[in-house]
Amino acid sequence: MDFPVIFRLGPVAISAHLLFEVLAFTLGFRYFLWLRKRRGDQLEQGSRVVALAGATLGALFGSRLLGILETPELLFNGQGNWMYFTQSKTIVGGLLGGLIGVELAKKMVGETRSSGDLFTFPVMLGMIIGRIGCFLSGVGEPTYGLPSGLPWAMDLGDGIRRHPTALYEILFLACWWMVLRYLKSHYALKDGALFKLFMTGYLLYRFLVEFIRPGEPIIAGINPIQIACLLGLAYYWRVFLQPVRHLRVA
Repeated sequence: MDFPVIFRLGPVAISAHLLFEVLAFTLGFRYFLWLRKRRGDQLEQGSRVVALAGATLGALFGSRLLGILETPELLFNGQGNWMYFTQSKTIVGGLLGGLIGVELAKKMVGETRSSGDLFTFPVMLGMIIGRIGCFLSGVGEPTYGLPSGLPWAMDLGDGIRRHPTALYEILFLACWWMVLRYLKSHYALKDGALFKLFMTGYLLYRFLVEFIRPGEPIIAGINPIQIACLLGLAYYWRVFLQPVRHLRVA
């Protein structure tokens, strides 16, 4: 396979990253609507719309803010142009920004009920599809790993065998999906617990996998994404210290 993968429709060339990013948003949202129709929604229509708007705006802002902070030298020395500021984005920033956006939006309308559980599996589906596009983009997307001599290391387009960290993430998300499905099937999870478990698992995974990805350490040998992961894990500390708060045997 040659990287990056480009799909062609007549004279039109479409990058794999763009194609799968569109598919991720489209199929993830369709899955959300299907789940909402099938299982119902504890939030009223108005509150759900507010939550969706908060999640969308927060994710857009958070993903780009953290994406910019990944390369702080461009931010502070003036080398980053408008393309840099508009295209830099990260999943971790999107998740945390979306979380903040939802909570702020709910406070504005006085909604106190949890809204995250219904988002959990649609978000995971979108992330899996999006990471396929990242993998097919090779080193054209900054989601590749450090050089490696492991048997499954891959040449992602620059002649160097690397950790295929996009594939690692797809595998992790698929396994974490099965774990969460098992917990949901065998336990009566309290409202909000499913999303909290998803977030803690993913943030912990991302903190660890960043050690085998290129990055710019800024504090104690860790990069901005890892700092954001630690802040998110601190927010969800009760998931680790008091897990019985979220689980009741069905």
